[in-house]
Amino acid sequence: MFDRHAPAIHRYIARRLGTGEADDLVGQTFLIAFERRDRFDESSGVLPWLYGIATNLIRRRRRDEIRQYRAYSRSDAGTASAEADTLSAEVADRVDAETTSRALAGVLAGLRQTDRDVLLLYAWEDLSYPEIAAALKIPAGTVASRLHRARRVLRAALGPDFQEDLS
Repeated sequence: MFDRHAPAIHRYIARRLGTGEADDLVGQTFLIAFERRDRFDESSGVLPWLYGIATNLIRRRRRDEIRQYRAYSRSDAGTASAEADTLSAEVADRVDAETTSRALAGVLAGLRQTDRDVLLLYAWEDLSYPEIAAALKIPAGTVASRLHRARRVLRAALGPDFQEDLS
């Protein structure tokens, strides 16, 4: 189970909290899964169950995550580029991407934790509504409403330039 699912769980946690935190939390996720193996419900699947455990661990570190998003959203665009490129088009693309990333980070920090969890499991981990519902132990309808609310906030904050990739 660890060999099969650890990379996906690590990637999810790393996106939320950074690689250093992910290394610790992946181990904790699988330790908790082992300790609670007698409570595992096979009908929902192993991966959503592991995402649920990981999400709960992430919630414990919520303050750090929000501080990170807020700090990133306030960062100076001029210091974001590590090296000067000779191709002006590439530089312009990078600046646009960095600006959008900072704006997105600010919006993510402002989302309710429950909406952010649903959005990131859907967008980053490509989980289905039933898988997210199983991971977070909520009804599928709640997943849909939270995802709708998060998308509405993203559209309002990022404006007409925000394009969703629903594929």
